[in-house]
Amino acid sequence: MTPLIIIAVYLGLLVGLGLVSSRLLQRTRSDYMLASHSIGPFLLLMSLFGTTMTAFALVGSTGKAFRIGIGVYGMLASSSGIVHSLCFFLIGVKLWSLGKKNGYATQIQFFRDRLDNRGIGLLLFPILVGLIIPYLLIGVMASGGVINSVTHGAFETAFANDGHGVPPWLGSLVICCVVLAYVFLGGMRGTAWANAFQTMIFMVLGVVTFVVIANALGGQDSLIANIRAANQTVVDHNPQMLTRARITQPVFLSFMLIPLSAGMFPHLFQHWLTAKRAENFKLAVVVHPIFIMIVWVPCVLVGVWATSAMQNGELLIPADIKKDSAVLGILVSRLSGDVLSGLLTAGILAAVMSSLDSQFLCIGTMFTEDIVRHYSRPNRFSDRQTVVMARCFIVGVVAVTYLLSLVAPGRVFGLGIWCFSGFTGLVPLVVAALYWRRLTSSGAMASILVTSVTWLYFFHESGYAENERYTFLEMLPVATIFAASTSVLVIVSLLTRPPRDEILAKFFPCDGREK
Repeated sequence: MTPLIIIAVYLGLLVGLGLVSSRLLQRTRSDYMLASHSIGPFLLLMSLFGTTMTAFALVGSTGKAFRIGIGVYGMLASSSGIVHSLCFFLIGVKLWSLGKKNGYATQIQFFRDRLDNRGIGLLLFPILVGLIIPYLLIGVMASGGVINSVTHGAFETAFANDGHGVPPWLGSLVICCVVLAYVFLGGMRGTAWANAFQTMIFMVLGVVTFVVIANALGGQDSLIANIRAANQTVVDHNPQMLTRARITQPVFLSFMLIPLSAGMFPHLFQHWLTAKRAENFKLAVVVHPIFIMIVWVPCVLVGVWATSAMQNGELLIPADIKKDSAVLGILVSRLSGDVLSGLLTAGILAAVMSSLDSQFLCIGTMFTEDIVRHYSRPNRFSDRQTVVMARCFIVGVVAVTYLLSLVAPGRVFGLGIWCFSGFTGLVPLVVAALYWRRLTSSGAMASILVTSVTWLYFFHESGYAENERYTFLEMLPVATIFAASTSVLVIVSLLTRPPRDEILAKFFPCDGREK
């Protein structure tokens, strides 16, 4: 029961953090949704990094490395470090400036003004929410699987079908409730504080997890010697796992488009708008790649080692394990003591929840700002009523996500790739809106529709993420989605009437002429 008690204490601390932050809430929608644009450089760095480092990065990367080897790091981590920082610099800073100037709280508000189209929100809102829900599923499923793995045997008679540990459905439910509690109470300020706290927790405990597992597997006197011994075991039993042999060149290259998705994440947009000034982005742009390396290297190596890890003459993890998301939790529970197991699990959950909270909040914000307030008469709802509606919608989304998690496939990495592929297909829209004067409303809507149709087609063909090896023209579907979206956006924009001069003057004040 020791790991379970430690996890419960940690979750209680998060609820307490929500209670403290709620006392500072100013009861305005700007403060609830954007923390009144008051976030400094350190909190901005920690909240941006915590939001992007999801269960996909920790639990998912370990499980995927267990399947295909160390090439997982090259596919995503290397490019993510560079691409995410570029998104912060080239997209985030510019959107922050326009958002603060024009009072935006959501992406749809920006696109509605930039494209001079009041109805684009009705098209974009369900697509963004539809892509966020699989993202939420990643965290909800991973949290339940991890808690179940480390609490095996905690109950003598109960939950026999789940190894006498906390059932995944119950663990996921508790995590949803805890995240909902501090988002409900503290809004964006509570979310930013929780993200900073949890980011520090999972980075420190992630390194500790790596050291503990390396020492347990290596059995040598020093960390370096243990790493070498663990790698040698893989060389002796599964040498292909230390190469890119299981990843084809087209798939490897097309994976580099996946990190572009950060440029279109609604929850990142909302975090960008919380910055107090543009200079606050500097720390995040510089440090983010370093943080990615610190998190991803241990996770990928642990996944590779798990393919050959032995205990009492038997493999710790069978090769035919059904849920990749359970790999990290199993290693932690079997290779560390009860106290350490509980602490390390808290670190894993910290990474999961540091993304769930931002996503829950951004969905509530989009619903109230882009649907309810936009399509109601001016001043129809007070700030207090708006906050209440946002909270109610968040509760509804959490409930739907939890129910879907009970029937969704258990492969966190594969589901994450599909989620990111959809957002990557929308990135040409935001880049063109910021840097291309000739973008038209028709071009934007055509691009959104093509992205949606191609994504749905490929998602269906893959068996709804069941077939993780699904490719099109030997590449990941994201390559085709991105190319189709960009091509349609450019062609339709050039064939339709250019934007009005007043719009160009508002968003390109240095030169309002058509270009």
